[in-house]
Amino acid sequence: MNKFEDMQTFIRIVESGSITKAAEQLNTVKSAISKRLTNLEQTLGITLLNRTTRSQILTDNGKLYYQRCLQIMDDVVELESSLKNSLCALSGTIKIAVPLSFGLMHLAPALNSFNDIQKKIKFDIDFNDRKIDIINEGFDLAIRIGQLEDSSLMARKITSVKTLLSASQSYLDNYGTPKIPQDLNINHVNLHYNNAPNSYNFIDENNMPIQLNIASALRSNNGDYLCQAALNGKGLLSSPDFICYKYVKSGQLQLVLEEYYQPTKLGVYAIYPQTRHLSRRVRTLVDFLAKYFGETPYWS
Repeated sequence: MNKFEDMQTFIRIVESGSITKAAEQLNTVKSAISKRLTNLEQTLGITLLNRTTRSQILTDNGKLYYQRCLQIMDDVVELESSLKNSLCALSGTIKIAVPLSFGLMHLAPALNSFNDIQKKIKFDIDFNDRKIDIINEGFDLAIRIGQLEDSSLMARKITSVKTLLSASQSYLDNYGTPKIPQDLNINHVNLHYNNAPNSYNFIDENNMPIQLNIASALRSNNGDYLCQAALNGKGLLSSPDFICYKYVKSGQLQLVLEEYYQPTKLGVYAIYPQTRHLSRRVRTLVDFLAKYFGETPYWS
């Protein structure tokens, strides 16, 4: 048996969550994967996984072996890379999942800049707003915006975003320019993100917090579409600044109740499994993104 293939197979079994899924991802049959795992355990003289028909659980020895496999495989890749070209030691593919709008508008240019420096690193990018399963779907890295709920993942903040409340001049001409938050209760409508809170947060003239619910003119799960609707005078827009900042700067969208509006502030995170030994190329990319965007990014 090939030791490195055994290690790669074991890593895939652990990260996919089952022998069946590992076989699918490795494009082979389940019996071959199962036999390879059994032979590996017999060779090592230890049990790596406690398996039932419904689940698999790493033993303590299995956890240790998994971590060492990750390190060894990564070290081999980096060693081969450095020997082939000492001037460009980083190579390989990074599989990354990114939100659609942020990915196309901001991450794509950042990755292009990264490739100008690290020309041998390739990207396999999934532009999608769905919440992917990093381990089961075989991703090295994902970019997420918002509050992180999954404690099984490690995260590094690469930048920040905040919401802006804005509207087109045509909308304000038709509905009136609000002077205080309570003015929004009179005939105003908003462009609503699916799954976003129904209320807007403000402070009043005495700096006391208030919340206002505003009727929705339309709903969507895509910020670019809502931004275009706002430009067309369809409603008020509370949107992440990375989506609408150009229109605010150009004056096509006007900030509304700027002294009263309380923006939602969110982090942009690079996330990865806490059990995974990060490859040097992934660490280098995360460092680059944190420096590229910074805590106060160019859209702020």
